[in-house]
Amino acid sequence: MKGIVFTEFLEMVESSFGLEVVDNIIENSELPSEGIYTSVGTYDFNEMVHLITNLSTEVSVPMNDLIYTFGLYLFTSLGKAHPEVIQSYNSPLALLYSIEDHIHVHVKKLYPDAELPTFKILEKTDTSISMIYSSSRGLYRLAHGLIEKTFEHFNGSAQISYELLKEDGTEVKFDVTQNG
Repeated sequence: MKGIVFTEFLEMVESSFGLEVVDNIIENSELPSEGIYTSVGTYDFNEMVHLITNLSTEVSVPMNDLIYTFGLYLFTSLGKAHPEVIQSYNSPLALLYSIEDHIHVHVKKLYPDAELPTFKILEKTDTSISMIYSSSRGLYRLAHGLIEKTFEHFNGSAQISYELLKEDGTEVKFDVTQNG
């Protein structure tokens, strides 16, 4: 997993819960990296699992809720780091429709060894999109947060529902309908 995800996660934890919580979750996670990340480095996904698990225990918030909140946070961070990607679009649905063909292509240029989820578009209209998220990591709640924040970025909102096609969350169908 790319280091930028780790650095942004720890920044979110610090801004939401404080530096002491960051120190505690790193200390309790027994990480090969010792919790020292660079945005361009690559780290074992299991380190993120340990950090999220320990954060959940530390702050008594369910893991999936923390992952969703991180998705909301990550959109803003990535938007600041790579504004050119988001500026290419004039609507949230256009951005979502282009995840595979444009955004992930751009990410792969920056981070060639990044392991990205896939989004297969099932149906798109002027006001809705249906797609299947697939990832061995099962971070569909992260995707949910990113999708929701996409609409907020464009000063809109949407009804977002999801259905686990595989119980472990590695394949999830998202149905998104833009409000008003």
